[in-house]
Amino acid sequence: MAAGSWEDQKPNGGEVLAEAVARIPFSKEESELLSGGIPRGHKNLTKATAELVKAGWMSKGRSGWEITEDGLKATVAFKTVDALTAALADGTPVPAETPLPAKPVAKKAAARKPATKAAATAKKAPAKAAPKKTATKAPAKASGVEHKDQPASVALAGDFGTILGALVNWDPAHDSVQMKLDAKRGTWKLTADLPAGKYSYKAVVNGSWDENYGAFGLRDGANHEFEHAGGPVTFHYDHATKDVLRGE
Repeated sequence: MAAGSWEDQKPNGGEVLAEAVARIPFSKEESELLSGGIPRGHKNLTKATAELVKAGWMSKGRSGWEITEDGLKATVAFKTVDALTAALADGTPVPAETPLPAKPVAKKAAARKPATKAAATAKKAPAKAAPKKTATKAPAKASGVEHKDQPASVALAGDFGTILGALVNWDPAHDSVQMKLDAKRGTWKLTADLPAGKYSYKAVVNGSWDENYGAFGLRDGANHEFEHAGGPVTFHYDHATKDVLRGE
């Protein structure tokens, strides 16, 4: 993520967590599945990223996750993993005079081999003149936001389906769990009035469980889980990240 910050790259949560697990695999204890099928390690990682956001060292948005400027400086001020962890736990601010880390050096492209003498002296065939084209006007674009690669439908299938009006839970076909495309945001939206309790759900694309996305936007991943205090809650599905966020 630090290297991507220089190129304005924002990986989604699933990509970040998958990379973290690839670099440091879960222990036996961390691999244990909790309710909903989420490994204990995933829950610990999610909690850790929440602490980074709280410290102002990381941000999470619909366009992806990224390390903030303060977060980059923290890697300079607290050089070891232990020092960084301690600073995060103690709420130690990054010293004001801390510089940003050096920008990673881009890899140089391999040098091309010099052309042979024969190739350099070879005569080039004269280029044919391109026929003149008559100018044509491009068709006018329709007003509004253009959304490419959007699915035909997105449903929020979960254990609260019957509360919304479905006959059974986890049914992606019922009208009450269909999300609507928000033209301004380019995301799919559903607002539900739910009583207090714990809930699980997944995003089901094009009405079939053949394509579904769970926690962190992972295809066929573990269920999203959340504890709700009661009242209206709005879900947003972003087909670019395949993740579902809750908010306004």
